[in-house]
Amino acid sequence: MRIPSNGRSGGLPSFRSKPLSFLRLAAKRRRRFPIFPLRKPKRIYGKIGNLEVRLARSVADIKKAQRLRFEVFYKEMAAIADARTRIKKRDEDQYDPICDHLLVIDKAVERTAKRPWPKRSKVVGTYRVLLQDVAEKNQGFYTQGEYDIAPLVERKRATHKFMELGRSCVLKPYRNKRTVELLWQGLWNYIREQRANVMIGCASFPGTDPKEHALALSFLHHFSRAPEDWLVSAHPDIKVDMNMIPKEEINAKEALKGMPPLIKGYLRLGCYIGDGAVVDKQFGTTDVLIVLPMEAIDQRYFSHFGAPDETPAQGRKGRAVH
Repeated sequence: MRIPSNGRSGGLPSFRSKPLSFLRLAAKRRRRFPIFPLRKPKRIYGKIGNLEVRLARSVADIKKAQRLRFEVFYKEMAAIADARTRIKKRDEDQYDPICDHLLVIDKAVERTAKRPWPKRSKVVGTYRVLLQDVAEKNQGFYTQGEYDIAPLVERKRATHKFMELGRSCVLKPYRNKRTVELLWQGLWNYIREQRANVMIGCASFPGTDPKEHALALSFLHHFSRAPEDWLVSAHPDIKVDMNMIPKEEINAKEALKGMPPLIKGYLRLGCYIGDGAVVDKQFGTTDVLIVLPMEAIDQRYFSHFGAPDETPAQGRKGRAVH
């Protein structure tokens, strides 16, 4: 191994050479892996039993979310991993460092005679969130890669603050009403804290053949398409027409039955759907655009989650709070 010289005879290392080498290595690593902007207060947005929802507070927290995403998207679903993703067993991209990561954490502590130490808390659900001001100072919204959302954001700039949602997933054993409601509660409290009033992002159908979801996609096109003032279209070169079945031939009950729970949840809130679907071959999905302005949300949900202009309270044991 080559010993760095300190400029003196004999080539022996000095105490100064190590810090300099370390700093060079650290700078190199920072260029490859930017520092995460973990600047949020240590607020807990809600608690139910052993579960709590809060923002990621450390790089370790974010890595746990990335491992969960890998478990769901790559191992359970059909996403295609490159060599680096397979080795690291984490779903990560260039947007992670600039996003906030909402986490549902199982805080249960297990002690046994053979294992007297506490079990680590476990991330069992996550949402990735990107605020408009952060996106515009960096590489923009992730959604822009599939849908031309820039004109809409510019059109609404004076009156609306956009927030992008993505990478939503829950670990399979935790996919129940309690976990999902806690995740939504945390998201809602975060939205109110940030004073955002439009949510955007892609939601997915499984598989890369849109014809398999012809009924559901046609239903979304005919009954949930955004009005002109909110309409956003997929980029022409990747756009898939969602109008596959005439409106009068659609069985609404059957169409809703064939939709993923997340999309049905957005529909219940009152979301708009963008123009055209997009096939995402890497993740093995067919994507649609969700646009959800606060003014479109059904008012009955405010009695459960709290009004948009309320300030969320600190989480308390045993319940989700607002």
